[in-house]
Amino acid sequence: MLAVASPGPPVVETELRVNPELHPLPFFYDLYTFRDRDGSTAIVAAFAVQAGELHPEEGMRGPRYRFDVTLVLADTALRSVRRADDSVFVDLPRPLAGDHLLSTHVRVHAPPSRSTVHRVIMTDATTPGIGQLYSGSFPIPDYSGTELMLSDIVLGLPEAEPGWRRGEVALALLPTRLFPMSAFDVFYEVYNLPSGNRYATEIFVEPIDETGALQVGNRTPVRLRFAGESGAGPDDSLQELRHVETSLARGYYRITVTITDEETGATATRSRTFQVRGWTPGVTLVAALPRKGGPRAPGR
Repeated sequence: MLAVASPGPPVVETELRVNPELHPLPFFYDLYTFRDRDGSTAIVAAFAVQAGELHPEEGMRGPRYRFDVTLVLADTALRSVRRADDSVFVDLPRPLAGDHLLSTHVRVHAPPSRSTVHRVIMTDATTPGIGQLYSGSFPIPDYSGTELMLSDIVLGLPEAEPGWRRGEVALALLPTRLFPMSAFDVFYEVYNLPSGNRYATEIFVEPIDETGALQVGNRTPVRLRFAGESGAGPDDSLQELRHVETSLARGYYRITVTITDEETGATATRSRTFQVRGWTPGVTLVAALPRKGGPRAPGR
């Protein structure tokens, strides 16, 4: 059974049943949401695939790895569709190890909706018939309003070439099933925390099992606390990038960020699950380039 990084409840992945003669392309992904302009929501999809799953072709300098990615968001109530279709390639002087990760991301903008489903597709651009599709429910949150709110929590690799930018922040995105045992970066945005307000941040990392239930045993929870003064811009948005310096044992974890406005007493909390695999296969972050048209779904 293929392991796929889940954006967390209420998203449920389903694997497309491909034709027997076609070859599946296992990959990992995560979806993240943020406040966007004019009341809409920005959605970022992070993709990663092991180099050994691709068929490299001969490039100018050596092997060239190519794959295509697609993110589709369909509102089943309004019958509207948002999508991004991007191509990814990288030329290298020598072949990559089979477990080396090639990672990229795509972005779309959509209105908030409780009736949205998502579909993510990856195909090997060098060999027809090799690809994979995952889909599931994906309600798009509404970040409008005046109450204290948090965006999705994003995890990134420290000391890696940044592959994704959001405002003033650059982060090396990876799907959350792919983290090593060492330190990692945590990014999120705080909404409606007025500039100048004193606030407190708590980051809590607790061990869980595959079902999300709290796991007791030899894995110790990690709790970090910070205090500061809001430097939010005119739109009352504040970006926070925290470096978590810890060594986590292999297993599943839930990270929870809680923000408290000490001027008003209001709080906001957001959580995300992730998996520590305990290995560092190497990662190459590759920019995705928009392409015209979309791929045929594997097996269709």
